[in-house]
Amino acid sequence: MYKKILVGIVVLAAVGFILAQPAPAAITGSDHDFSSKSWNPGGQICIVCHTPHNSLSTLVPLWNHNTTAATFTLYSSPTLNATVGAPEAASKACLSCHDGTVALDSFGGNAGSTFMTGGEKLGTDLSNDHPVSFTYNAALVTADGGVGLYDPTTKAVTALGGKTVDAAMLIGHKVECASCHDVHRNKGDSSTAGKLLLVNNSGSKLCLTCHNK
Repeated sequence: MYKKILVGIVVLAAVGFILAQPAPAAITGSDHDFSSKSWNPGGQICIVCHTPHNSLSTLVPLWNHNTTAATFTLYSSPTLNATVGAPEAASKACLSCHDGTVALDSFGGNAGSTFMTGGEKLGTDLSNDHPVSFTYNAALVTADGGVGLYDPTTKAVTALGGKTVDAAMLIGHKVECASCHDVHRNKGDSSTAGKLLLVNNSGSKLCLTCHNK
């Protein structure tokens, strides 16, 4: 009997742990669900960015969208100790629509003709946006004087299962667009206020995962 009770407790604990984990992102219904767009007559969701065969690039897994070749004006500041490089990895993938130089329907080898407009268009001047494609590690924390940044190898992100910032948010130890934004997140997720944020920013929680201020 005691054995059965013990097994029951273990099962309940496991179920509780599973339910406590963050819900997986869902691209269906998100801002990146382009299935109903006139420029996507096939009505597929994933194909705008990804393909199971004949990938156009190794930029991100199975990438299917034409990649930006723009030259960007990068963020700079007298207080910036990081070395910011040209957008790479996931950031370059994001900018392959959001810089406005590559058409939204420029995928699968098509040239495309529908370009991003409005507030979603970042353009090629990134000087007023959060810097990306820079290494964020303990050395940067030291260079910053230890007063403005947490060590990403030790700082845990509660909302992301207690993983460190380095493991949960950085890409190749670098800050990229996807360090803050989940491109597959459903816009109806009120926890991120419709901004596709990886972490709810109420009380500046997202900012404070890295910034010690």
